[in-house]
Amino acid sequence: MSRHILSLLLLALATSQALEGVVQPTCNLKDNCNLGDHLLAGANSVSDAGDVSADKLESKIASIFEDKVNYSLKLFADDATTTILEYQTANLSQLSHAVAPGNYTIHQMEQAMEDDDDQVEEDERAYLYNIGKRFLAITQPFDAARNPDASTLCRRQMHQFLNALDNFDLWALKMHDSSGKLNSGILNGNINQPGDFDQCLAIQQRMKDQDAGKDQDGDSIIRGQYCLAYAQPVLPHNSKRLKSFFKLIQSHGPFKSEFNDPGHRVPRYSLINWGLCVPSGCSARDVEYSVAEYLGNQTAATGITFNVRVEPQMCQVRDQRPWDRNTTWAVRFFLLVLSVAILSTIYDRSTKSQPKQNAWFTAFSLDKNLRWLFSTSSAPGDIEAVHGIRFLNAIMLIFSHKSMAMFFNPYNNRTAMSESLGQPWTVIGRAASLYTDPFLLFSGMLTAYSLFGRLMKQQPIRLKNEYISRLMRIVPPLAALILFCTYVLPLWGSGPQWNLVVGHHADICKKNWWRNLLFIHNYFGFSEMCLTHTHHLGIDTELFAVAPLLILALWRWPRRGLFALLLLCTVGTAARYYTTIVNQLSNYIYFGTNIQRLFRTADYMYSFPPHRSTVYIMGILLGYVLRKYQNARLSSLQLRLGWLVATVCVLASLLGPAPMGDINYVYNSTHAAIYAAFAPIAWCLFFSWIVFVSHNGYTNKLTKLFAWRGFQVSTKLSYAIYLTQFPVFFFNVGRRRHIHHYYNFVSIILDTNEFISIFLASVALTVLFDAPFQNLKKLLIKRPTAAKVVKDSQANGTESQDATTTPASQPSTTALLQSHHPHSD
Repeated sequence: MSRHILSLLLLALATSQALEGVVQPTCNLKDNCNLGDHLLAGANSVSDAGDVSADKLESKIASIFEDKVNYSLKLFADDATTTILEYQTANLSQLSHAVAPGNYTIHQMEQAMEDDDDQVEEDERAYLYNIGKRFLAITQPFDAARNPDASTLCRRQMHQFLNALDNFDLWALKMHDSSGKLNSGILNGNINQPGDFDQCLAIQQRMKDQDAGKDQDGDSIIRGQYCLAYAQPVLPHNSKRLKSFFKLIQSHGPFKSEFNDPGHRVPRYSLINWGLCVPSGCSARDVEYSVAEYLGNQTAATGITFNVRVEPQMCQVRDQRPWDRNTTWAVRFFLLVLSVAILSTIYDRSTKSQPKQNAWFTAFSLDKNLRWLFSTSSAPGDIEAVHGIRFLNAIMLIFSHKSMAMFFNPYNNRTAMSESLGQPWTVIGRAASLYTDPFLLFSGMLTAYSLFGRLMKQQPIRLKNEYISRLMRIVPPLAALILFCTYVLPLWGSGPQWNLVVGHHADICKKNWWRNLLFIHNYFGFSEMCLTHTHHLGIDTELFAVAPLLILALWRWPRRGLFALLLLCTVGTAARYYTTIVNQLSNYIYFGTNIQRLFRTADYMYSFPPHRSTVYIMGILLGYVLRKYQNARLSSLQLRLGWLVATVCVLASLLGPAPMGDINYVYNSTHAAIYAAFAPIAWCLFFSWIVFVSHNGYTNKLTKLFAWRGFQVSTKLSYAIYLTQFPVFFFNVGRRRHIHHYYNFVSIILDTNEFISIFLASVALTVLFDAPFQNLKKLLIKRPTAAKVVKDSQANGTESQDATTTPASQPSTTALLQSHHPHSD
């Protein structure tokens, strides 16, 4: 721009002589005259009068340019001054004492600026309020104080929350944001909305002064309270379209639950779980009333109703309360056991070079117990195939229990998950009861094998020592787990369902733990059972208590005893069939299993020892056959026929009920009765045949696989794995915060973290409680050394020890069996 002006000036200087006498044109600044037009006008004048002075033209051009610039600046200054004066006048008009412009001081200007900041903040609040109104019109906040009986504290806190939400206060936005909201994929089963558990519990906001002063409880802090509400829709009529709609919402119902079914161990799949974040002053009853009212308003005039429940234990607040006395003593107990183990380990290492160590002081040694645990050596006469069969059934049982636990978790494609799992191949996860039967089989077999061996060698049988030995074997790990799950585990985590699957279960154990230690808990029903998965221990212990009588009867009167045992097996089988038909039970978890039917099955049949005694008696007969027919010779035809029958049995028991896992299966009591009556027998016949042929030297690839020495470790860990798997599964269920996506069955079942956790927990339980008390048992109940027994056996053919000299003597093979088979009792 400056270059153009300079060019114009040079042009003016060149023509200054010709423009000296020209009449000067008039240029009014307010008319915004054009400088170029006046120059052209001057040029035209040159042709008429060539005596115009160059100096006058130069001066005129400079004057016009200067006036032009000054006027532009004046216009800008006038606009800015007008704006500022209007702004100051608007602010000064709000002052209580107006002052003259000439007396406007610095202090008054600062005060005006502060008022200006307040005005800006007020404008921002109004702006955010308008945004909030639009936002809240889409996602309506939950008012937990709708209950007419709501407490005053609840009403005040809700009032402050709603006002803060209108003002877009961050804590109120977090509380509103933490509540679950409808999401996409509802027809794909994405109906359970847990919300944001951690964000809710992290909210803390001081109540307003006027509200805090009215608080009679002295709690002036609004804390975020997470409540998990349950709702079950009730359809008004048999509309096919409406039923199909709700069928998709409830993901085809792989488990059909009623509103009042217990849900701490079996998922209430038909209920809608909804996480809500409310102020801590509101109770579960207030939340329940407000949810019911809200759903009632939304479904008014539709005929659809909702049953709503909010349990007090499912409303959680972050509370740093101190431990109670029982929890403190439980923690001290575990620290004491750990300290004893460390001291015992130090003693073991420091005295390892000595010729003889004190066995009492090394009983808890971690080095000693870990060496025993991971040793793969086997004793002569060991029934090696048992270890592999136990491992197989233990793994299958873990898969089945995990399949049950996975249905507690929220998935955003739950309907697709149910459709993929509604296939016949899912029989591997549905036959959980089938996988526990071989453990009863081998329990009866090893008990009979040990006692028959002692009877054949004419050794005394002291039942008192046998019972004490068994109690010292199974009680310490069980008692330690009950103590841990009751008082320690609830402190280890939190989550939307934590108080349901961990906290509620701990409350049950606080009341009914004594039933487990007396091994009578299987008679009181699953819904009020501490450690529900340990019902098998009650059954096994009760059958073990009567097993010596059956074994003695079979030894003294072989034919009559055999007839009596076969008769008991027949009665037990018929009883399972009859009970299933009459009570409409199902020992198989078919697709669409009713939760009430599942609990009835557990109470009336699955945990009732007479109904489970068939496979235990089969084990007694197997132990008798292994002793009586050692080194039996079988022809190739007999072997082929035996393997054919065993294969048919295992396929019939495993694949026979496969169609019951189909998504369209309808319950049939006859199918369920046949499965309950005959599937356990067929399944155990297969493994009985494997044990019999392998023990008599007829091996193949399958028997060699089951007899792999590495399974020795799994046998020693099997009891601890059986105890710890459920606490690990439900620990992860309870702490699950958010919705996940289901990809495939394998990715969920083969959870590496869970398997590692179960393994480590099992090792800890074994080396701290199982192995040490087995060491103490050997010190308290002394047995003859293997060398002495073999020597006496070779000399006399039988062993007959005085009761005062040898309290509990037994054959060498049995002694070695007891030392290498933690479950042989």
